Amino acid sequence: MSHPLQIGLLIFPKVTQLDFTGPLQVFSSLPAAVAKIHLVWKRIEPVPTDTVMMLTPTISFADCPQLDVICVPGGFGTNDLVNDEETLDFLRAQAGAAQFVTSVCTGSLVLGAAGLLEGYRAVTHWSAMDYLAAFGAIPTKTRVCVDRNRITGGGVTAGIDFALTLVAMLVDRKTAEAIQLGIEYNPEPPFQSGSPDRAPPEVLALIESRMAPFRQRRAEAVVRAAARLNEPAGG
Repeated sequence: MSHPLQIGLLIFPKVTQLDFTGPLQVFSSLPAAVAKIHLVWKRIEPVPTDTVMMLTPTISFADCPQLDVICVPGGFGTNDLVNDEETLDFLRAQAGAAQFVTSVCTGSLVLGAAGLLEGYRAVTHWSAMDYLAAFGAIPTKTRVCVDRNRITGGGVTAGIDFALTLVAMLVDRKTAEAIQLGIEYNPEPPFQSGSPDRAPPEVLALIESRMAPFRQRRAEAVVRAAARLNEPAGG
């Protein structure tokens, strides 16, 4: 490899930090000669997550080099990003020459709003799967979805699976397995309630009731974004 891969993870207000810190840990396990990692946002200023954690981008949109891998994580902030033309323009510009265009969780909705998933199979958080089709994507129920150079991960913790899958494609399987061992990614969850298919009905009902207001806002944002995407050029 003549020069390090340029890997950029988008950060934004109300991002779910685990969506990108899982992949960040995996990618950062690659030697500096193999990969250079960027945390990208419009400006270099602290960005609030959906927890008490604040993040600081390492590079702005304007200064970002052409990326080999662009990754959009998810979080409630994606409700705003799907109609944020500055961000969508940045993703479109980067996607043209990127080796891989990727996302974790509801970050796939942002890729969709940028017109980057039309005709591609994709996955997102289980609560947002119904919105992918609005952008011409083909919803695919899997932990990690690979369709040509589009790689999308499911909700939150699937970001680690996504990143290990991508490292195996970018470098080789041995490197990915070594990283997996190094971070001791050997999940044995205490409960089998990590998907709506296996969660007890009362647990599913509880989380769906908590998510209802956010899903309503997301639905409205997706309708606007899909309409914008389908506007005639110059409209």
